[in-house]
Amino acid sequence: MGSADRSAVRTARVAPSVRLAGKVTLVTGGAAGLGLAYTRRLLAAGARVVIADVADAADALKRLDAGDAVQAVRADVAVFADCQRMVDEARRRFGALHVLVNNAAIFATLRPQAFDAIVEAEWDRVMAVNVKGIWNSVRAAVPVMRTQGGGRIINVASAIAHKGTAGLLHYVTSKGAVITLTRALARELGPEGITVNAIAPGLTMSDTVLANPDIAAFQREAVLASRSLKREAVAEDLEGTVVFLASDDSAFMTGQTLVVDGGSVFA
Repeated sequence: MGSADRSAVRTARVAPSVRLAGKVTLVTGGAAGLGLAYTRRLLAAGARVVIADVADAADALKRLDAGDAVQAVRADVAVFADCQRMVDEARRRFGALHVLVNNAAIFATLRPQAFDAIVEAEWDRVMAVNVKGIWNSVRAAVPVMRTQGGGRIINVASAIAHKGTAGLLHYVTSKGAVITLTRALARELGPEGITVNAIAPGLTMSDTVLANPDIAAFQREAVLASRSLKREAVAEDLEGTVVFLASDDSAFMTGQTLVVDGGSVFA
């Protein structure tokens, strides 16, 4: 897909709307990559958004150019106190929290390698961010959602968990955990009007992925060959699903993982 084609896709898919008007959304890992793309689309749908990221979000805020509709806070989701602070910031800035997008994860900086070459510290950090980070974020957000009578939690899994792909055991394992965590949380939180669903993207050529040749090239040709839709995925291919899961259109849906990978995995 060329740059002109990508521009046309973006123009067609992010026309301003009021689908999420009045909704306050928190996006973890929102300063770059898919998190930034989700934030842009949520804003276009009328939401007010807080970006939480370990990285400085100043450049992201400049690129979004959304004024007071978007705010940013530094937070490491592996640390519960940081998660509590990001939720508090959403309430302070916008008075509520209706949607939590658990996007923060370690992936784009990884190097594919055999399972027994992964160092323990890297394994632990991937699990701390990709799995414990969701648990921490949900623990911080749910008390607010309870007081509001409900909410939407969207976890970002990965289609790679369905494939059992070799070479990224810690990442694949973490995303498998996200899928089962989503199901169990949906059972626990459903009676309180809180839905919990997940999106599972395939390999997507986001800016953060493209910045790491080891990841951008990892099984790239095999992934393309396995897809029913024979092209690379870009961030815009995923945004609509996130907005759907954040909106009232998905109000009677919970515990589900939607695979968005061009028809490589049929789950």
